Amino acid sequence: MSKSAVATPAQPVITQAMIDAYNEYTHLTLDRRRFMGQLTRLAGSSAAAAAIAPMLAANSAQAAIVAENDPRVKGEDITYPGSGGEMKGYLVKPANQTGKLGTVIVIHENRGLNPHIRDVARRVALEGFVALAPDFLSPLGGTPTDEDKARDMFGKLDPAQTVADGVATVAFLKADKDGNGKVGAIGFCWGGGTANMLAVNAPDLAASVAYYGMQPKAADVSKIKAALLLHYAGLDERTNAGIDAFKKELDAAHVEYTVYVYEGANHAFNNDTSAARYDKKAADLAWGRTIAFLKQKLA
Repeated sequence: MSKSAVATPAQPVITQAMIDAYNEYTHLTLDRRRFMGQLTRLAGSSAAAAAIAPMLAANSAQAAIVAENDPRVKGEDITYPGSGGEMKGYLVKPANQTGKLGTVIVIHENRGLNPHIRDVARRVALEGFVALAPDFLSPLGGTPTDEDKARDMFGKLDPAQTVADGVATVAFLKADKDGNGKVGAIGFCWGGGTANMLAVNAPDLAASVAYYGMQPKAADVSKIKAALLLHYAGLDERTNAGIDAFKKELDAAHVEYTVYVYEGANHAFNNDTSAARYDKKAADLAWGRTIAFLKQKLA
């Protein structure tokens, strides 16, 4: 499905230029005032821009695919040891678990550990894994309810500490009593880039799935031991610019990997709480591939 426009008879038209402007804003290169000014020019009026902006953003009130009280899973907020302090996280397991299960780190976008990522963690658990969604904003006090405030906090994170906290999360899950000792990761947007960095820095990581994640430095690719599954959105020019160089380094390092590009899909196509950018066809196809990959690598 083309993403050049998204509309219903009762809604304003959302163009690709508007989606591109939002993506620039959400990745910290455009402040909100300039974004709204640009959106107003594209929409034709401030009223239209005000109506369109929430459709571009994620809506935390959107119904979860797996409800928080779904009896098939057991979820709880936990704390565990990070690299230099306490990490917060959301741990989910199948309610009727039998035997040891593969474990999966679910890494959030640059909005922190929000209801959508908690829902994704429950989806992972429902597929037969122990799932842990860490709050990588823990060193700054944790994810706030205001997602714009959360977005601003990412610029204050120490990248080295983030990686170290990810490595600590791998160690924590590797020792989980219900896990089989095999740890995978799945990350989205900022989390996709973090999943790639975790693959570089955590030799115990067995598998990593990055959704539209920025690629690691070329010099670091040879350190990767995990098998990789890389999902990219066809319209995501910013992230996709690094694909060819990444593949070249992966080939040279003999890393096991698979790349999929979902034509016509936008960055964040998996996030079903964002009406304008969500692409159900691409999301369902990528999710099926992700679960099959994790089941194979974490068995």
